[in-house]
This record gives sequence, C-alpha cells and structure tokens, in this order.
Amino acid sequence: MIDDAVLDFSAGSLTLLNAILAVVMFSIAIDLKLSDFRVLARSPKPVLVGLASQFLLLPALTYLLVIVAQPRPSVALGLMLVAACPGGNISNFITHRAGGNAALSVSMTAIATVGAILLTPLNIAFWGSLYAPTAEILRATSIDPVSIAVTVGLMLVLPLVLGILLNARRPDLTRRLRRPLQWLSMGIFLAFIAIALASNWGLFLTFGTSIAGLVIMHNALGLGGGYVLATLVGLSAYDRRAVTIETGIQNSGLGLVLIFSFFGGLGGMAIVAGFWGVWHAISGLALASLMRRTEAAR
Repeated sequence: MIDDAVLDFSAGSLTLLNAILAVVMFSIAIDLKLSDFRVLARSPKPVLVGLASQFLLLPALTYLLVIVAQPRPSVALGLMLVAACPGGNISNFITHRAGGNAALSVSMTAIATVGAILLTPLNIAFWGSLYAPTAEILRATSIDPVSIAVTVGLMLVLPLVLGILLNARRPDLTRRLRRPLQWLSMGIFLAFIAIALASNWGLFLTFGTSIAGLVIMHNALGLGGGYVLATLVGLSAYDRRAVTIETGIQNSGLGLVLIFSFFGGLGGMAIVAGFWGVWHAISGLALASLMRRTEAAR
C-alpha cells in the first residue's frame, strides 16, 4: 500500500535539499530592495490578492478536491500540505517568461515566505483537521506548529533577509551575482529533483498513475483559481499573470522537507510532493509559452 512506501531519501539528502532551497531563496532575495516593499505598501492590492489566492483560495479548493475525490488519507494530507506552502521559487522565472509582472512575483514570493512561518502550519492544522482521515494522521504524528515555523524561518526567511541586506550594502556585488546565481541555483534544484525521481522511479511507476491525475487537477485548480480571482478583482493582465502563476507554482521542495522532518516520509505525502515538484514546472513553462504570445496590458 502507498502509506507503507518509503522513499529513498536519506538524512544527508534532506540536509542537501535544505541547503539548495536556502540558496534558491537567497538568489531571489538579492533581486529585492527595501524600496520594492515601500512601492507595494503604497499600492498593495495585487500583493493582497496574490496572498489571498495563495493562502486562502488554494487550500479551500484543495479541501473541496479531497472531499470529491476521496483519496488515501496520506495523499489527501500531501495535497493539503503542498497547498499550505508558499509560492515556489521558480514562479519568478516562469512569470518573467510569461510576460507578467516579475517584480510583483518576486515580492509575493518574499512576503509569502515570511508569512509562511505562521500561515503554513496553521493551514496544515486547520484544513487537515476538517477531514477525518487526515485528522487521524495529524493526531498520530503530533506535529508542532512552532517547529514547522522554525524550519521555514531558517530555511527560507533567513536567506531572504541576508539577500536583501547584501543588496542594500553591496549592490555592485549582487549585480554580478544575480543572474549566474539564479541560473545555478535553479539548475541544482532541478537536478536534485531529477536524481530523487530516478532513485525512487519504481515507487513512482507503482503509485504515480493513481496520484498523477490528482496532482494535475490540483495544479490546474491553483492556476485557474488564481486567474479567476485576479480577474474578478480587476487586476491588469500584467499583474494577473503573476498572481496566476504564483498560485499554481508551489514550493514542493519545502513540502518534502516538512514531510520528512515531521511525518516520517509518509509514502503518499512524499510521492504527491515529489510529483508536484516535476509537474508544476512543466505546466508553468507550458502556460508561460502560451501567455507570452500576446503582450499583457498594464
């Protein structure tokens, strides 16, 4: 059974993934200045819409998907956990490729990352407790929201703060580092996911078909939900592309860290997060190629 499956993911692999995510976050942070946040404070609507889409709409849509599809408890909790994570680091790259507001995407990722210290453990606990089978897993694992908050803070928020500080004090250095570091960190991250997939390929072949459809549908709900919400509140097409992609691109790397740190690498959860890590990059890049055919109105 899928809940008995154990992925080949050692303590060393987990430490490496932590380090990779920290480097990816740092590479995003050195693109930010404090003035970026002051601009957003004067015109906060796009960011607030993006955060609402990320932390309120997507978890709610995920819960409805779980109620309708009735997957295995660990798979259901894996979907909920991924939905509770902040936007994925590659969302900024994909938004740029899509011709959307990349500055807004970077800012949303940064703010969502800070907000995730509180909102990620709260969303996991709240939505997981509403569905009886996942509530049973939460009771059995006795996760500590404070421990999750500390993990998120050390892995994502600390590199974010350090990157912003470096950009403020040594803009000449960050200007030279920015592009090569972003490409390098993204390449290392994708290579890590590919190696992890290869070492667990048998499990993905065995259980992947039952999970693939759910993950694809879940990702489509995120992208579609973000687009509809941004349209309903009247965001420009330029901002709407950023909100759409930010909602549909999740930090599945953080999800894997949380799953192996707090849930013992529970098979269904880990396979969901692993499949997400591959699929959201494919769907995001495909969507970007479609969007960039027309210029977004600002």
